[in-house]
This record gives sequence, C-alpha cells and structure tokens, in this order.
Amino acid sequence: MTQDTPATGQPGPPPPAATLSQVWSVLSTVVAPATLVTALLFYFGYVSARAQFAYFGLDVDALGYSTQEFVMRAPQPLLVPVLVLLLATAGLTWLNSKIRTRLRSADPQPLRRALTTTRWAGAVLLAAGLVMLLAYSAVGTWALYPLITPALLAAGSGLLALSATWQPAPMGHRRTTVVLLVLVVVASVFWVTATIAQWSGTGQAKAVARDLTSLPAVVIDTPEALIPRDPTVVETTLPPDDDQTYRFRYRGLRLLAEGRDRLFLVPEQWSSAGSTYVINFDDARVRFRFVNDPP
Repeated sequence: MTQDTPATGQPGPPPPAATLSQVWSVLSTVVAPATLVTALLFYFGYVSARAQFAYFGLDVDALGYSTQEFVMRAPQPLLVPVLVLLLATAGLTWLNSKIRTRLRSADPQPLRRALTTTRWAGAVLLAAGLVMLLAYSAVGTWALYPLITPALLAAGSGLLALSATWQPAPMGHRRTTVVLLVLVVVASVFWVTATIAQWSGTGQAKAVARDLTSLPAVVIDTPEALIPRDPTVVETTLPPDDDQTYRFRYRGLRLLAEGRDRLFLVPEQWSSAGSTYVINFDDARVRFRFVNDPP
C-alpha cells in the first residue's frame, strides 16, 4: 500500500500517528508498563511506610515487610495522585488526537503556531525546573520544593516530547530525544511520588497519634520489667509463684505494627517522651483486649 504524495511528486511525510506509535513502541521496550506500575506502587508504599513509622521512632526495615506488603499499603494514599495522573494522560491523549487530525487538514498554519507556543512553553518550564534543581542550596528548604521542582521538569519534558511527535517531518534522530524526555518525565513522576508518599506517611502517623486508642489494645506479661517511662503504661507485679515465668503485667499499650515474630507497641496516649516497645513473642505472654463497644 503506497503513501499519498503531494502535487510536487515528492513523497509525503508519514502521519503523526505512525510517529507516535513508533515512539511508544520504543518506550515499551525500555520501560514495561506493568513493571513501571508495580515499581511505582512499591516505591510509594515503602516511602509512605518509612515516613509513617519514623514518626514513632521506627525504621520500617525492622518490620520485615515483603514487597507485596509494601505494594498493598500503596493504593489508598496513592489513589488521588493516580486519578490526577490518569486524567492528565486522558486529556493529553485527546489533545494528541485533535492535533493529529488538524495537522492533516487543509490549513494547519494556525495550529502550527500553537505547536510553536507549546514547544516554547515546554522549554520554559523545563528551564525553570533545571534552575530550581541547580539552586537547591538556596531554595531547598522551601516546603514545596520537592513537589514543584519535579512537576516543572515533568511538565516541560512532556510538552517538548509531545510537540516533537506532532511534527509531520520524519522522526530520525528526534526519536532518541523524545525517549530521553519521556524518561525524564518518568523519573520526575517518581520524585513527585516520593514527596507525596512522605507527606502521606507523616500525615497518617499524626492522625493515628491523635487517637492511639483506635489501635488494638494489648496486655502483656513479661519475665523482666520494661521500665516504662510513660504514665499511661501501668505496671503490675504478679504474685510470686515458683511455676510462674512471668513477673510483670503491663496495660495501657496499643499495637502499632507486627513483624518478624515481634510486636511494636506504643502507649495509648501520645507524648513527646513516649517510646515504641519491641516485644518478642517468645519473651512475653500477649493478650489482645476486646473493643469496649457492647454488641
């Protein structure tokens, strides 16, 4: 099947649709969509959990969560960013379809001016992102820096990549440029994801700390004293018995997390002097109390 040629007899340029399809084919071989989504979910879940448990003085790696557990923790806080990303992608796809249609129209000149504007807008946004990146020592303490900077880089690179695929001329060496720009967008998305995940994790931790009684209540018996320093943790000495292994009972504790045969417990009221207690299952007798809400 031959391609239509203009009146001059010279071969016409390939339609932009074919160009975009070729670029997508190349990108799919570099970054598989399923792999990218899984990596994004894991990264978000890990960074969010790390920020959440760091608020209580814990290193998330001590919990021993698997990759699957981190992925399962991601959907709820990642829902809003994913919806925004999907809507933005849908909008760009619709815009791309409109541009391709108009480029094949009889008078694409006004649209070409719009494409020039898009290209310049992308260059300005990308330049602004690079300036923010290089000026980290001066503006790195700005609270919105880790969100604004990658957003500028992603928006600028995305606009430049789209404007390149909209050009009716053959791609040639521009295909490599487009792929690199899209990879910048992917890296920026991970940066934005890390920022949102950290904010989300810290926000969840503070929400839990405001009402620690929402966590499961725990009563533990131990052979040795925990030496609690929180007034809400009540220590009781059990009656002496030669057959009794456990000597102390503690109330006023809540289950923060569980991992690797260990319980991570916190006092049921937050205080700046509070601590997270790490209890091995083999070293304590554990009971979980019912919720005080009669059926």
